[in-house]
Amino acid sequence: MSRLADLGYVAGWRLLRFAPGDLATRTFRAGADLVAHQDGPGARQLRRNLARVVPDTTASGLDGLVRDGLRSYARYWQEVFTLPWADHAALVGQVDGAVEDVEYLNDALARGRGVVISLPHSGNWDMAGLWLVGQHGAFSTVVERLAPEALYQRFVAYRASLGFDIVPLTGAGSPARRLIHRLDAGGVVCLLADRDLTGGGMAVEFFGATARMPLGPARLAAATGATLLVVGCWFTADGWGIRFHPPVSVPNRSAVMQATQAVADCFATDIAAHPQDWHMLQPLWIDDVPVTLLRDAG
Repeated sequence: MSRLADLGYVAGWRLLRFAPGDLATRTFRAGADLVAHQDGPGARQLRRNLARVVPDTTASGLDGLVRDGLRSYARYWQEVFTLPWADHAALVGQVDGAVEDVEYLNDALARGRGVVISLPHSGNWDMAGLWLVGQHGAFSTVVERLAPEALYQRFVAYRASLGFDIVPLTGAGSPARRLIHRLDAGGVVCLLADRDLTGGGMAVEFFGATARMPLGPARLAAATGATLLVVGCWFTADGWGIRFHPPVSVPNRSAVMQATQAVADCFATDIAAHPQDWHMLQPLWIDDVPVTLLRDAG
């Protein structure tokens, strides 16, 4: 199955380079609608997750939100497969006009102590990264090591083509050392941080229930003196939205847990405003996570 997935990604990157944009959009949207109609495990988990975000919605309203969420996720993948061949300078210019409260980033960079940017899996975070590279240069980010290795290497090559410095989560020593080096040089580290992939995160209150989120962003900020910023991303009808939140205070290591809850609160604000663009098709809340995974994490 993993080999078939690898071949599928290869086909996506190769074929969409030549496919007409409107045809690709219709195809990906039709695929998303089919997944919603089939109501498989991913769609059902997305429904459970979104039901926590919009608890007062009707059943039919939730059906529509799941459909829109899967369409949003399909759009993300369509853009993944076309970004390597796109006009990056033109995209950076288009995104630049939609970035809200960028002064928080500019002020943090001016401090010269580095910046940790924490994001959820919303909108197109790769597009946000492309904008960041175009405006401020390369940054470091951690990626999960996928299987098979060939697929992982393709994603490394893809994101490197956008200007990202890729740090593997596992298999290459501790990623923290490279991230600290980037921050000590006054650079930027971007981390997707709404899922605890290692089991070393903490319990946070998130939409009225308990979830686990990683401590890494706050720990890096505390260890280096870097500014911790939260960024929300979403789609618009013909573009992208990006919002910077005010800095999260992490004056020392004792503030890491409080800062992690503050990051989760910022995530919740943006996800509630754009629930259809939150691409969380995995269990997140402790009530939804299998007991065996909780035991491993504990």
